[in-house]
Amino acid sequence: MIMMPRRAVRRLLLSIGATLASAWAVPVSAGPLTYEQAVRLAAANAPSLKARAAATAGARSSAVAADRLPDPTLDLGLQNFPVSGPNAGSFTRDDFTMATIGFSQTFPNLAKRHARAARAAADIGIAEAGELVEGRNVRLETALAWVDLYYGERRLRQLDLLDASLDDLQKTVTARLASGSARPSQALEPDQLRAAIADRRAEMAAVVAQARARLARYTGDPDPQATGDPPMLDVDPIRLRAGIDALPALRAQDARIAVAEADVRLARADKRPDWKVGVTYGRRDPMYGDMASVGVSIDLPLFAGKRQNPRIAASESLAQGGRFDREAIRRELVAQLDADLADHAMHLSRLRNARETLVPLARHRAELDRDSYGAGKLDLGAALLTTLGLAEAEVEALNREADVARDAVRITITYGEERP
Repeated sequence: MIMMPRRAVRRLLLSIGATLASAWAVPVSAGPLTYEQAVRLAAANAPSLKARAAATAGARSSAVAADRLPDPTLDLGLQNFPVSGPNAGSFTRDDFTMATIGFSQTFPNLAKRHARAARAAADIGIAEAGELVEGRNVRLETALAWVDLYYGERRLRQLDLLDASLDDLQKTVTARLASGSARPSQALEPDQLRAAIADRRAEMAAVVAQARARLARYTGDPDPQATGDPPMLDVDPIRLRAGIDALPALRAQDARIAVAEADVRLARADKRPDWKVGVTYGRRDPMYGDMASVGVSIDLPLFAGKRQNPRIAASESLAQGGRFDREAIRRELVAQLDADLADHAMHLSRLRNARETLVPLARHRAELDRDSYGAGKLDLGAALLTTLGLAEAEVEALNREADVARDAVRITITYGEERP
């Protein structure tokens, strides 16, 4: 164990305590991207959101023509052209031969046109619901990435300050070695502490880099930096449970159910006949005179039991399955909300325990051991370990604060409206 003057050790312990306190009290502000700015930037720049918006615009455009009549048909023909007998091959000797031109228009039954309009409206609902779901996903991932980057940078800064505080210890050990009052092996202790801090710093640097990459993905900022204060999100279980049915996941399922119900209407509309009107003008040899024709065609759905009814039953089954799926999704969301609230309550309790008990006890113990060392009642190694224990308690409290922030962000954005 390294032995050094008590006055130098006291300065070292006070230096470590001061750096820990400053790291805990002052957040790192390395860049211009606040939490609110990050979320807004992601909402404006995320390519996936632009893709969903384009899909919604396409669905609205398609709905314009959903219940319109089909385009009319131009009919051109040659009728009654003789291919055998004495008039074979002649356009003029047979009084039935004529060139025809006509127009026809199909009129789907009104129920089918209304069902197609309902189907198009349901498709718009699906596209809008998809946009809502993706928007919430983007906001959630952006918020979590910002929180991870914010707390990761704070923990990284705290480790840097702790590493810098070991310089006094290194200087003291060097002086003790030069005077012959310390064993050569004791010179390794500062390096061992630095190596342990370097390992933790490497891990935290990777966490920061990953969070920055995630944030860059959604915001488009190539090198985002978290600044400002973390979001203060209130979690109201009663309000969140009351708003379950308005969540994007259930709205998306409601849109899918609407599509299935529109398909049922379309299948039922097939039991009603469509009809078609056609007008034809026939040009013949002048000696015979021209001819005009008008006709109406009507579908005859006479075998519904083998054709339309099975399709109706299939569509109704799909619609019923969609309603069961909605209830399953709702129950899953309620159960997941309860689980997330339980985790949040646990993390809040752990954070309070760290702030109110663990950190104060570690700080008080470090102060007592520092005083004991100053009075010659405790060796340096024990005093340093107590001070490093305070550092661990501070880091753990910061970890617990990050857990609470992640919970609040995830619960508020996933199950309710975000209120930073």
